[in-house]
Amino acid sequence: MMVKFTAGEIRDIIISMLVIAAVFSYVFSNKQFDIAVSLLPASIIGVGVGFVFHEIAHKFMAIRYGFWAEYRLWIGGILLALITAYFGFVFAAPGAVYIHGAYISREENGKIALAGPTTNILLALFFLLLASSSTGIVAGIATLGYAVNGFIAFFNLLPFSVLDGAKIIHWNPIVWLLATLAAITITFKSMFNL
Repeated sequence: MMVKFTAGEIRDIIISMLVIAAVFSYVFSNKQFDIAVSLLPASIIGVGVGFVFHEIAHKFMAIRYGFWAEYRLWIGGILLALITAYFGFVFAAPGAVYIHGAYISREENGKIALAGPTTNILLALFFLLLASSSTGIVAGIATLGYAVNGFIAFFNLLPFSVLDGAKIIHWNPIVWLLATLAAITITFKSMFNL
């Protein structure tokens, strides 16, 4: 399996990661710019890494099936993230992995879609273990990473048109249900730990 990243793709991933980390920092700081700047490094680790790994998981799975896959930034999604952050919440869809091939089966499409939320669930569990075994700033970053990755998984598993959940449920409703239950459990548990 040969995985290549174009210069444009790397640029788009970095821009998307920084925007997502910045808007989450801004919202977590209660819209206080100076605090948001100080939260940015923690947000890059806790939030940005989850976003990047989610998208790369889609890319790797698509390439594994022999398809061409490339992440592309979506300016409308970047603007939406910035606008919603201004109003105190985050709705971020800064880009997506575009996949092309002769024919993508329902199963292949479902498994490619599942790779992203599964990665976030695994990252959430990693951050949970890290949070429970550390203190101070490391525990704080890990708690943030746990909560945000759980939410990213849950949001992406919603069974609506362009989200991963629609593709997964179309392929295998039982797999979708199990993944969604895991993401819901993580998300609601994290709400009581923050």
